Order: sequence, then structure tokens, then C-alpha cells
Amino acid sequence: MHTVKKTGKLALAAAAFVLLAACSNTPAAEPEATATPVQTEQPAAETPAPSQSPEPSAAPSASASPAAVPDEGTPPTALEAASTVMRALENGNMDTLSAWVSRDHGVRFSPYGYVDTENDLVFTHEEISGLKDDPEQRTWGSFQGSGKPIKLTFAEYFKRFVYDADFVNDAEISLNQAEDKGTMINNITEVYPADKYDYVDYHISSIDPQYQGMDWRSLRLVFEKIGEDRILAGIVHDEWTP
Repeated sequence: MHTVKKTGKLALAAAAFVLLAACSNTPAAEPEATATPVQTEQPAAETPAPSQSPEPSAAPSASASPAAVPDEGTPPTALEAASTVMRALENGNMDTLSAWVSRDHGVRFSPYGYVDTENDLVFTHEEISGLKDDPEQRTWGSFQGSGKPIKLTFAEYFKRFVYDADFVNDAEISLNQAEDKGTMINNITEVYPADKYDYVDYHISSIDPQYQGMDWRSLRLVFEKIGEDRILAGIVHDEWTP
């Protein structure tokens, strides 16, 4: 009987120990459950994904670029063509100038507003490229006032009767309308009728204030209209004349 009682007491003690151990282990397991809320914060680490969502906004800029494609294939307007040619004149780029010259009629150089179809010099597309280095002196017409012949090399003529002012930066630009301030007749629309030609007028009203506007300059670029294309047909210089 004593043995059974002792055995029963031992069994009860063992059971109590197991229960105590189980109770002591239960709180230890709970922190593992509380760890799960920490993981719920991990999506916050993925919030850069919304910041990446603006990247599709780059797509509109890409979609805008195709709009420029038609422009590349669209013939230039007279004003656009004139801007390119004037830049070539500013830089003395004869190759670019040559590329705009009419293959059929060449380009006519007029030192004054009156276009003299008999005496103004005309150069072909092929001749333009090498003119700047050509030492030959040519007669380009007559000086207004003195009547003396304008006998110059192309480089000299270019400096005196083509790009003799900062037309790119200082000029007022107009299409098919000229600033007529001189005493010389402007016959540009007679030689280059509006149904076949456009011209762009670059006008500087004054260069040096002491001359009170009597040193004005104009350079008119004449373009032949071939369908929607524009081909350079004339370069007309103009200035104050006595």
C-alpha cells in the first residue's frame, strides 16, 4: 500500500511538472506569433513600386517623338528655308548654300533692291561651292551714286553685298513684304512673281545711331515654289542709296 501511494504521489508530481512545463513554454511560443506583425511592415519596403509608377510618364515623351517624324518629311516653309540659308550665309557655308540652289536656273545675286536681269550675275548649283576661293574679279553691276562698276571677287562681293550686317541676330523678318526705304525702285515681285516665288526679307533699320537710319540694310532671299518645295533662286541685297 505504501508503494502504491508513493507511486501515485510520484505520478501526480510528474503530471504537475508536465503542466508547469507546458505553462512555462506557452509564453515562449507567443513571441513567435507576435513576430508576424513585424512582417506586415515589409510591404512598406515595397512602396518604391508606386514611385516607379511615374516611369510610364516617360511614355508620353516617347509618344511625342513620333510627332516630329512627319516634320522631317515635310517640305520647309519659305521662312524655314530662309532661316537655314541665312545661317549658311552667316557661317560662309557654301556647301549648304549650294544644296539650296536651283539646279535649273541657278541663283541670281543682286547688289541693290532693283533686280537687273541683264547685268546681275547668276551662278549654277555646281559653281556655288567653289566661289568663295575663286580669285577671279567679276563685274556685279554698278555702284549707286558713282555709277562705277562693282568689280570684286566673290569673297569681296559677299562681304560687301551679301552678309554685310548681322542679319541672323539683328534683323526683322517678314514674308513677301519688303521695307522700302531707298530711292531705288524695288521690282522684286516683277522679276519673281508671287504665284511662282516667295521671298523673305531680313531688314535692319539702323546699324549705327549716328547715321540716323541712313545705314539700314536688307537681305531678301527668294525661293522658287516647286510644289511644296522651296529652291533658292535669288539673293537680293538692299541699302540706302543717294
